[in-house]
Amino acid sequence: MRGLERRIFVYGKHVMGNLYSCNASKLSDVSYLIDVVKNAAKVGNMTLLDIKSWKLGEGVSVVGIVLESHISIHTWPEYRFATVDVYSCGAHTNPKKAFEYIASALEASKVKVKIINRNYEA
Repeated sequence: MRGLERRIFVYGKHVMGNLYSCNASKLSDVSYLIDVVKNAAKVGNMTLLDIKSWKLGEGVSVVGIVLESHISIHTWPEYRFATVDVYSCGAHTNPKKAFEYIASALEASKVKVKIINRNYEA
């Protein structure tokens, strides 16, 4: 079956989800969320390049640009809710582990997650 072997030319894994019943004070703390993104990049073995954040009413959006792609957190403290994306194009990384770290750091009591492989194979 050698002729049927597939090779991955571009590796990509996108872990995204919703976090429910989080710690509301952490969801509104810009500095804390920036640290969460920094630590998630380390936990996921990603190379952090830059972080941007925005305070939007009570909520916060934080986007970390990693060499391998991105990490984002968007929060709604009034609902104790956050959305998280961790996308990596590096086979050496672990975006699922980074996502799980974020869910734990925000003290989510309920997590819905979806993992999408974004590989280019031939």
